[in-house]
Amino acid sequence: MKVFVVNAGSSTLKYQVLEMDDESVICKGICERIAAKDGSLGTITHKLPDGRKVYRETAMPNHSVAFAEVIKELTEGELKVMDSFDEIGAIGHRIVQGGSIFKDSCVVTKKVRDDIAELGELAPLHNPAHVLAIDACTEIVGDKIPQVVVFDTSFHQTLEPKAYMYALPYEYYEKYKVRKYGAHGTSHKYVSDRLCEMTGRKKEDMKIITCHLGSGCSISAIKDGKCFDTSMGFTPLDGFMMGTRCGTMDPSALIYIAKKDNITPDEMNTICNKKSGVLGISGLTDDNRDVNIAADNGNERAKLAVDMQTYQIVKFIGSYIAAMGGVDAIVFTAGIGENNPELRTAIIDYFKFLGIKLDEEKNALRGKDVRISTDDSKVEVYVIPTNEELAIARDTLRILGK
Repeated sequence: MKVFVVNAGSSTLKYQVLEMDDESVICKGICERIAAKDGSLGTITHKLPDGRKVYRETAMPNHSVAFAEVIKELTEGELKVMDSFDEIGAIGHRIVQGGSIFKDSCVVTKKVRDDIAELGELAPLHNPAHVLAIDACTEIVGDKIPQVVVFDTSFHQTLEPKAYMYALPYEYYEKYKVRKYGAHGTSHKYVSDRLCEMTGRKKEDMKIITCHLGSGCSISAIKDGKCFDTSMGFTPLDGFMMGTRCGTMDPSALIYIAKKDNITPDEMNTICNKKSGVLGISGLTDDNRDVNIAADNGNERAKLAVDMQTYQIVKFIGSYIAAMGGVDAIVFTAGIGENNPELRTAIIDYFKFLGIKLDEEKNALRGKDVRISTDDSKVEVYVIPTNEELAIARDTLRILGK
């Protein structure tokens, strides 16, 4: 059975087609510059596993047109992978925010679609775009192909109130559902499940810390197969510093700056989400690779950004070890987590007092599932490349009973 996985942004539509009989990737791609404000053409990049690809520009005034262009690439031309989109057995959508409404993945209905739209205030950069993608798919395929939504937040629904509540007047939770929701749940679940597959151990018997380190970053504590705590909060801004996000900080500092510079809430939101983090401290870029190079070449602000990020990650890992009463394994994943051995070394160095040791030769490996700790390490450390698309496809089949 073929599953079409969709991950939509406000001006993008990423997709992947998987053959679930063997969980292989048939093709993947991305539409960009959808509904560009300057009226320029959109682009589509369509790739096959053997490296062949198509790149072209075309008008994409909305997500429905973009979806139609994707179908054209799938079913026409030299790189087509099927004769008709009817060969797709199901569509799985990544949804960032499910709030307290959605505790699990589910089939798309009008109410589900409307509830996702209502949650747009909690994820303004994501949920409205997800709704556009759902509408685009519905417009073209109708009810011929079932659609399933998989929420980044559902994995974190096992948090206890002591972990997800904020110490604000309780009325704000009652009126507006202000609480911790977390993010990257699909990734955290995938790598923790994969760890158990690799080790042959039951997740119910493990204490795991998963570090999803990319442009956006989050760390989760997973105890007995359930999310125990996670670093992102009401929005993905919470936690430790990221590429352009400031992470957890004293709200009074933001109020102080806003008053001093007469900054509106929306302007402050932009500063915290898009101008802070590694970019804000280094003054260079939000790309860790370039910042690391600059730090190695003596740029003090770049070095400060690297040191701050490392230190903040260490504090979250340490707090979760304490909260769970120990840890059996630490997993690194996502772009930075998978590809920055120096950062992994710097982080684990803080935990030498716990008897955690890295095998530096294995730590240098890239692109594969690998244990990077030594045989005598008191805690196992792994690098496991995340595969959110496969996780979404698997969940889609589970919900459909396939």
